[in-house]
Amino acid sequence: MADYPIIADVSAYIVRTLREKMCPEPIPSPNNIEISSPLSQDVDYIVGLYLYDVVEDVQVTTPRLVERGRAELQKPPRPYALYYMVFINGSSQMGLKAPDIQKIIGKVAQIVNDNNSVRPDELQSWLTTQEPPITLSQAKISLEEKVRVWQAINKPYQISLFYKVKRRCNRNAESRGCELFTACT
Repeated sequence: MADYPIIADVSAYIVRTLREKMCPEPIPSPNNIEISSPLSQDVDYIVGLYLYDVVEDVQVTTPRLVERGRAELQKPPRPYALYYMVFINGSSQMGLKAPDIQKIIGKVAQIVNDNNSVRPDELQSWLTTQEPPITLSQAKISLEEKVRVWQAINKPYQISLFYKVKRRCNRNAESRGCELFTACT
């Protein structure tokens, strides 16, 4: 089962995919796409990926205890969902105009839609079991909720994309296969 670095591995996967598919057009260099907070000042990148929330996925039920080996029981992993914002860095020195920003946002949306799942063993090579894929989908949040994310970091709202990342669950599968990573409790 995927381990705690999976959060950083998912972020790295998203950035790596954007870099591969967006450079050199419409983004001139892979270095112009970063994992960053919109609060970062004096940085020169164009597209930022910001993990703004990690939430326990209460829609997935897990058993109270699971077997670990033959004689030991342990708490099962907890299922989590990750929430990301993809934004255009307003303090970039690139001098982007509104049509440029719209092209970049459109390209990001297309890339995420076309590359919306990844198997955990592609992110963590030591995994030995076949696990359900991790999926990226548009977060179903209102404009007001998006504005609140920007307000929480004391920045005015700007056009951005919001994504939810979680494990795809097979309804017939054991719920243990739906966790994104193991939380220590």
